[in-house]
Amino acid sequence: MNLVDAALDSAAADLITRFYTAFQQRNAAGMAACYHQQIHFSDPVFPDLHGADAAAMWDMLCTRGKDLRVEFTNVQASEQHGSADWTATYTFTSTQRLVTNRISASFVFRDGLIVRHTDHFSLYAWSRQALGPLGLLLGWTPMLQSRVRAQAAVSLARWIAKR
Repeated sequence: MNLVDAALDSAAADLITRFYTAFQQRNAAGMAACYHQQIHFSDPVFPDLHGADAAAMWDMLCTRGKDLRVEFTNVQASEQHGSADWTATYTFTSTQRLVTNRISASFVFRDGLIVRHTDHFSLYAWSRQALGPLGLLLGWTPMLQSRVRAQAAVSLARWIAKR
C-alpha cells in the first residue's frame, strides 16, 4: 500500500465514521450528506431504496426513534469498499417492545461518497424482539417477513408524502 492508498483508506473510513456519528446524534441530514446522489440502500426490511428515498428512511428512523441508541465498531475501508458493525437499541413503537438489532454493513464508494449501502441482519431475530410471541412463532416465515416489509414501505411512503 502506498501513501496515496493509505490516504484514500483513511478518507473512506472517516466517511463511515461520520455517517454513524451523525446517526448517533439522530442527524439524518448529516447521514444523507455521506451518500452519493445515486445511493442504493438495502436491508431485510427496506430491500431496495434509491436516492432521496434512502435519505428519507433515515430521517424517519431518526425522528421517530426517541430512545434510539447507536453504537458502531470495526470500521474498515479501502478505496472502493468498506464495512462496519453497528447496533441499534430502541423501542419499537407499534408494540412498545425493546429491540437490540445487531447489523453488519457493507459499503461501496464513488466520488468520495457512499453509493451502495447494504445492512445485513436477521429479520427473524428482529421480529422475535419487536413482535414478541407473534415474531417468535412466525417471524421466520416469508408471510410475516413480507408483511413487515409492506408495513415499513407504507410508513416510509406516508413519511415522504408529509415531508
